[in-house]
Amino acid sequence: MQVDRGTYAEARTPWDDPEWRASAFAWVEAHVAALGWQERGPRWVRVRPWSVIVRFEVGRRLWFKANPPASRFESGLTEALARWAPGHVLTPYAVDSTRGWSLLPDGGSILRQYPGDERTWEQVVGQYAEFQRTLVPHADELVALGVPDARLAILPTIFDKTVTANQSLQPADRKVLDELRPRLLDWCDELAAIGITDSLDHADLHDGQIFAPVDGRFIFFDWGDAAVSHPFCSQLVTARHAAGSYGDDIIPRLRDAYLEPWTADGHTLPELRRAASLAWRLGSIGRAVSWGRLFPGAFDGPFLDGDQAEWLLKLADQPPF
Repeated sequence: MQVDRGTYAEARTPWDDPEWRASAFAWVEAHVAALGWQERGPRWVRVRPWSVIVRFEVGRRLWFKANPPASRFESGLTEALARWAPGHVLTPYAVDSTRGWSLLPDGGSILRQYPGDERTWEQVVGQYAEFQRTLVPHADELVALGVPDARLAILPTIFDKTVTANQSLQPADRKVLDELRPRLLDWCDELAAIGITDSLDHADLHDGQIFAPVDGRFIFFDWGDAAVSHPFCSQLVTARHAAGSYGDDIIPRLRDAYLEPWTADGHTLPELRRAASLAWRLGSIGRAVSWGRLFPGAFDGPFLDGDQAEWLLKLADQPPF
């Protein structure tokens, strides 16, 4: 059995516990048997501080995923999304929301392996916007599932707690963030007044988290960083990744392709562009918070505080449109 630990050979995860492995394998094997399949090939394992993934071959590929406590919600969320927005996400074969376990079908090639172009990204963000619009009525249910609540009304409180807890921020950094806080409040108030309701924010949507299209439809996956927040906060990561391949000139085009479905609610493109500019800044808070979702004890010390501090300080960056 091949085990890929990437650059995290020293990280401690449940995979290192033989009893945990036996329990997880027994759970998968029971569901495979119930589905009438038999294992036909070697298992492959990917161990990271934020997840354990095992590939099973049963004449088709199955994927077992285990999340840490801070993103245990992903299994139940994936199951709910398959009901609320079929065709946009994978439909799991089984979930254990108490333990944060999922058994998922294979989604095929990821977008990173697909011979797409700039137009492909415009299609991606347009479909993702439609997906988010579908989920607007389910915001309270998403929070009830355990998806982190980062709705616009409480975003300043989340910001305050994150800044206070971070050990890597230098005095000069804290001064920058303290001075930004009044503007943060204004940004939240202005964004709320535009009237786009909170929805699901993937918070890490890039070409490694999207399956290549089948019949023109993209499938979004890997929800461990997700939060219930202003939907436009999702732009931050997606546009930055696309710009890495096609240059910064693609960002305004992706913004408008993403915003077009939201005009169906009666909003004008100029006010939506203003909302996008505000949410671009605020999206960095969600990214900062999601950095802490690791298996307890995976590392000694505040391993990711520095990365979290970097994302917090991106609040001061001017949006690229």
